[in-house]
Amino acid sequence: MGAITTITGRALPLRGDDLDTDRIMPARFLRAVTFEGLEQHVFEDDRASTPDHPFNNANYRGASILVVNSNFGCGSSREHAPQGLARYGIHAIVGESYSEIFLGNSSVLGIPCLTASPADIRALQTLIEQNPDLQVTASVEAQSVTAGHLTIKAQLPPGVRDAFLTDKWNPTAMLLADFDKVRNVATHLPYVAGF
Repeated sequence: MGAITTITGRALPLRGDDLDTDRIMPARFLRAVTFEGLEQHVFEDDRASTPDHPFNNANYRGASILVVNSNFGCGSSREHAPQGLARYGIHAIVGESYSEIFLGNSSVLGIPCLTASPADIRALQTLIEQNPDLQVTASVEAQSVTAGHLTIKAQLPPGVRDAFLTDKWNPTAMLLADFDKVRNVATHLPYVAGF
């Protein structure tokens, strides 16, 4: 998969605390066998009830960095929420805080969720709102986010940061890379080998 050190692109500011996974991906879209097409339903109910929702704003179309406030991704542990965001084109999230399960689900999809202070997040959101074409760089390596003249400190938990920097963020890819070892161990397990 590759190490993830920096993500650069335009950003989408999404204000509000406690935006839970039910709002990110409404429950009626969890019945699908695959995750294909989930990007069409990200914040669907919020977008329908709020015409000026940032995900409806053409100025932010194609944004790859999402800037959020506190406790983003709280609620149920559905991985459909980060899957929908990833398929929408979000490659990094910068926010005040996240649900621990959402952070984990995002990380194994290759989406770093960096945290910054509330004041820095508000300043970043305001700057993006004033200039939607501004290029934003989220650096996992430097633990910072830069947008124009603004540079803020943005951190990841040490283990998550190290996983991104050393290409150890995708457990499925790691398993498949050493599958001969897995197969060898499996042949010696009585419940697999049928002893």
